[in-house]
Amino acid sequence: MRIGLIFGTRPEAIKMAPVYLKLKEMNLETLVITTAQHRELLDQVLRLFQIVPDHDLNIMSNSQTLPTLTQKLIYEIDKIIQKEKFDYILVQGDTTTAFIGALISFYYKIPVAHVEAGLRTNDIYNPFPEEINRRLISVIASLHFAPTQRAKENLLREGIDETTIKVTGNTVVDALHWIKGNKTADMQKTREKYDLNNKKYILMTMHRRENWGEPMINVLKAVKIYLNENPDMYLVFPVHPNPIVKNLVHENLKEIENVILLEPVEYFELISLIDGCEYIMTDSGGIQEEAPSFGKPVLVLREKTERPEILETNLAKLVGTEAQNVYDHMKKLESYEFKNVTFQNPFGDGKASQRIIEHLIKTISNKH
Repeated sequence: MRIGLIFGTRPEAIKMAPVYLKLKEMNLETLVITTAQHRELLDQVLRLFQIVPDHDLNIMSNSQTLPTLTQKLIYEIDKIIQKEKFDYILVQGDTTTAFIGALISFYYKIPVAHVEAGLRTNDIYNPFPEEINRRLISVIASLHFAPTQRAKENLLREGIDETTIKVTGNTVVDALHWIKGNKTADMQKTREKYDLNNKKYILMTMHRRENWGEPMINVLKAVKIYLNENPDMYLVFPVHPNPIVKNLVHENLKEIENVILLEPVEYFELISLIDGCEYIMTDSGGIQEEAPSFGKPVLVLREKTERPEILETNLAKLVGTEAQNVYDHMKKLESYEFKNVTFQNPFGDGKASQRIIEHLIKTISNKH
């Protein structure tokens, strides 16, 4: 049995790492193909989980367009899949890497298993291009590992055969469990490293393509006003390396004294920053899944979320990117009380990767 894992961004690597570790633990032949769609951020996670790719395509280039990225991925992934003989290919989530990995696998009639299947906003431009990527993967995939019951129901509504869907939980919770078990000492040093031990701070991340330009400027305007009014509250912002994001953030926040702009942090450092913050402002999907494990409120800087389960915990609010609305919600969190809050993480129990591999082995065995 020969399994291929294809991923290219940090979130994919974080969520695929527990699957990789479980495959190795069970002595299954596993080949890792990384596209390095996000080079520096991906490498952090590979080091953390000690994953050495069998094929590293290194396709990242500055300010590349989606068509250029897609073209490169098709060419490079095609070469690898022609060369290697796989029984199954696993892709994760909704990146262009995941979609093209699934598409090329389909061209060679290699069955595809989709980790984190069934997330939907039902708006093809939010998030962009992820909503379409994941829908297209669902058409191709032979196995759908849905993180939640709601994700399964989304797939059923689209006509996906129920026998091909397995609800597993989200592997990001498995990754958190691994971090807590293996990197506790490193996590404790992080807040000291960034001089945050005696500071109250908001953790912020923002990078999504649909928020580039005016939406991000509006959010940063609200943040600026709030921080000027509250000099004792700090903002800690690990800034995404994309030049469009980096330039906007630095232009708008560089003169605010209680802002700490960081280069991209290691994953265990990000988890430590989540653990120590007052609350989180983000347009990230992964952080929406991680925050409930730490009981941290989240202001989701998006118009829609494909993870509505977090809204139902009452730990998160979908606030969009309009400046006044963002500011108003920041003010509300000054007196936030945990009323009717569910502290159990709705996205998993840390055993998703085990369920995925057991179901994958069973499926392959039944076909032989």
